[in-house]
Amino acid sequence: MQTDKMIESLAAQLQPVQRLRPPLLRALSWLLVIGGLGAMIVARKGGPGIFMHRFAAPRVAVEDVATAITAVTATIAAFELSVPGRSPRWALLPVLPLMVWLGASGLGCLSNGLSLHGPDGISGESPHCFAFIVGMSVPLALGLFWMLRRARPIAPLSVAALGTLGVAASAAFMLQFFHPFDVTVIDLSLHLAAIALVVLLGTMWRRPLLGVQ
Repeated sequence: MQTDKMIESLAAQLQPVQRLRPPLLRALSWLLVIGGLGAMIVARKGGPGIFMHRFAAPRVAVEDVATAITAVTATIAAFELSVPGRSPRWALLPVLPLMVWLGASGLGCLSNGLSLHGPDGISGESPHCFAFIVGMSVPLALGLFWMLRRARPIAPLSVAALGTLGVAASAAFMLQFFHPFDVTVIDLSLHLAAIALVVLLGTMWRRPLLGVQ
């Protein structure tokens, strides 16, 4: 009887749990936030003139589109995998656009003859690119993890890796609106280093950031 009373007492104190929206809708909501933030930054920094001028080149267009698709697919995969029972194959979603992005960037280095300078002799922007990607990715990752942790993911490593890849790719895409020249060896190396650093930090701190043990 005491057990029955205890169960009744506990049941009387239960509160209804608010069900999360489907992961795809949550991912799209986050991407809309990123899109709005990016639009404000571009408008504040002088508009899309540089981007449209470079986007006219087919290889650069492929690189930029692949960067954006990597950001979108990695974010969607992170939200999907944050929900228990989802197929681990979601982690493969951003692989193809990521390979196209890196391949197109590598072709840019070859077209510049592996030069350390841009086609017009411009140099010295690479450290700023590194700082922009890292500096933009960190606050975005904190916001993304705040949304992802509500699902209490049971595979935090893949969720953190995909989430940070998504925000780093988003930052790299925003950078294209201010990038004054085609990618060089130093430029590409620091871009990759910045992305790798963001993913490394996110995966290292995945448990406290995602609220899992």
